[in-house]
Amino acid sequence: MEETPSGTVLADLVQDLGLGAAELAARGAQVVSEENEIRLQLDLQTGKLILNEKLDREALCGPTEPCVTHFQVLLKMPLEIFQAELQIGDINDHPPAFPEREMTVKIIENSPVGTAFLLKTAQDLDVGNNSIQNYTIDTNSHFHVSIRNRGDGRKYPELVLDKELDREEQTDFRLTLTALDGGSPPRTGTSQIRIIVLDVNDNAPEFAQAFYRVQILEDSPLGSLVAKVSAKDLDTGTNGEVSYSLFHSSQEMSKTFELNALSGEVRLIKTLDFETISSYELDIEASDGGGVTGKCSVSIQVVDVNDNYPELIISSLINPIPENSPETEVALFRVRDRDSGENGRIVCSIQDGVPFTLEPSIENFYRLMTDGALDREIRAEYNITISVTDLGTPRLTTQHTITVQVSDINDNAPAFTQTSYTMSVRENNSPALHIGTISATDSDSGSNAHITYSLLSAEDSQLALNSLISINADNGQLFALRAMDYEVLQTFEFHVGATDQGLPALSSQALVRVVVLDDNDNAPFVLYPMQNSSAPCTELLPRAAEPGYLITKVVAVDSDSGQNAWLSFQLLKATEPGLFSVWAHNGEVRTARLLSERDVPKHRLVLLVKDNGDPPRSASVTLHVLLVDGFSQPYLPLPEVARDPSHQEGDVLTLYLVIALASVSSLFLLSMLLFVGVRLCRRARGGHSGCVLNG
Repeated sequence: MEETPSGTVLADLVQDLGLGAAELAARGAQVVSEENEIRLQLDLQTGKLILNEKLDREALCGPTEPCVTHFQVLLKMPLEIFQAELQIGDINDHPPAFPEREMTVKIIENSPVGTAFLLKTAQDLDVGNNSIQNYTIDTNSHFHVSIRNRGDGRKYPELVLDKELDREEQTDFRLTLTALDGGSPPRTGTSQIRIIVLDVNDNAPEFAQAFYRVQILEDSPLGSLVAKVSAKDLDTGTNGEVSYSLFHSSQEMSKTFELNALSGEVRLIKTLDFETISSYELDIEASDGGGVTGKCSVSIQVVDVNDNYPELIISSLINPIPENSPETEVALFRVRDRDSGENGRIVCSIQDGVPFTLEPSIENFYRLMTDGALDREIRAEYNITISVTDLGTPRLTTQHTITVQVSDINDNAPAFTQTSYTMSVRENNSPALHIGTISATDSDSGSNAHITYSLLSAEDSQLALNSLISINADNGQLFALRAMDYEVLQTFEFHVGATDQGLPALSSQALVRVVVLDDNDNAPFVLYPMQNSSAPCTELLPRAAEPGYLITKVVAVDSDSGQNAWLSFQLLKATEPGLFSVWAHNGEVRTARLLSERDVPKHRLVLLVKDNGDPPRSASVTLHVLLVDGFSQPYLPLPEVARDPSHQEGDVLTLYLVIALASVSSLFLLSMLLFVGVRLCRRARGGHSGCVLNG
């Protein structure tokens, strides 16, 4: 009932809908009203539907009966909609009220008994039994009240003559008209009736039509002509002068229409609204100068025009939407248009080129759905414009934009900027030297894109990687932990990993190759001739040697690489500088001219072996060259060398070496002669009987 206090429990939805006690809260239940006004409140804990405010039926529905407001109980997960309605019962809280405190009725004295005269009706905002049910007047001998029903169901009174009138006997009467409603207890309203008895006027005004039916567009401007009524009176003089007035006019009609008393024109004085009131019934009375009246009715139909834009009301919105989810409900909304017919029919659409669809649901509800999985890395935000268009003329459109954020899930592994990295470090580096940086990117966001770097494994399982390299887990910077030695390790490879902080975490790998660059930190090393103090190297040079004769070749190596290992040879000192030359690139020691008898028999050469590093490193080698007439000539003592005990021992060894070399050479020549002789004898046997070989 109306006027019910707020907080009153109206229904138990758990019981009525057959749901579990906790299901309402779990499924996100809510109450959605047509007018988008929060008149009802749902207690999700108990399932009770509670009145949120005191309701006034007359304010909500006016004369409409029954008074019903529609609402829905919406369950979001999964979507389920229950249609419901709240019927508001009337209480007798308004008394009948007449528009005027006194009305005047003029009656011709010769009116026959039984003649009925219309009386102005009272208004009661209540409906049903609480509206006006009866009219009464004071007890008298001349009149009684008869109740009539209008086409719209309302009752109106008529004053019926019970006894002939005589103006000369009584010129007027005063009666009290009482309107009673059907409430308990009933409420009443009164108005005074002044009845004036008129002299005989035997022609009443007559309307051209007893019933007028007109239509008017609801957007007609103020002052528009609605209808024009016309009545004629056959009497002459003042008895034939007709004037018009509204009869049975409610307060609403008096505010909406104006009747010209002389012309009978009905004009609009208030803006019409088809959605509020679609029709009006006017009763017009025509009176002549003698007080005789005639009646007609005007039915005014308000024609709907497309003057209401469609409305869109969001019931639920899920934002943001996780990427990679299948078809997901983003929003639930309902649409309405207060117009009627084609003006109230609605078409919904969204713009092209977005991965969303609209699906009609129940009773003008629509669901905005994703059209498959979204990818945040392609697009992180969508502005969805929902267009709601009616089918009226002209068509009216309402647009509503929903911004949908796409939330990230960890669906992208980190990606290195290169598939492999090559870095270099010069040997003898300082510890903790930064040698390079690896970098990876992750197209996810937040913690899903936060990358941590790590060392994984070396290509060579024997390599102690953790003692050589470290990595900064936050920025991917690589550091050499100790000094590198090119002569020990020229290059090594290992894998690095990039791992995000998503759940589950994703990772990727890249190959890193570290090249150790050579420093010129090793001097050349002479392999031949060996340099030691116990056995100096002595080379034999025949005096008959031609210029360019190869005496020996100095062999040296350098454990560095590149230009640091490119060796060149140079003669630093010589007993006879012009006699010998050294080839710079291969270390060959050759004679530069013919030998002469004046050349000393023993020479001492000092050679320099130098690399091409920066700065260059070098080593020196000493050679002894002994001039001989032939390889069979015994060694002669070298007078230039001091005969200290250490050098004497070396000279003895040199002598033994020369003797052994001469003996081997002699044996070789003898063997060759013997071999040649044997071959000659074998050939001679073919032509002679024998051959004698004398030794």
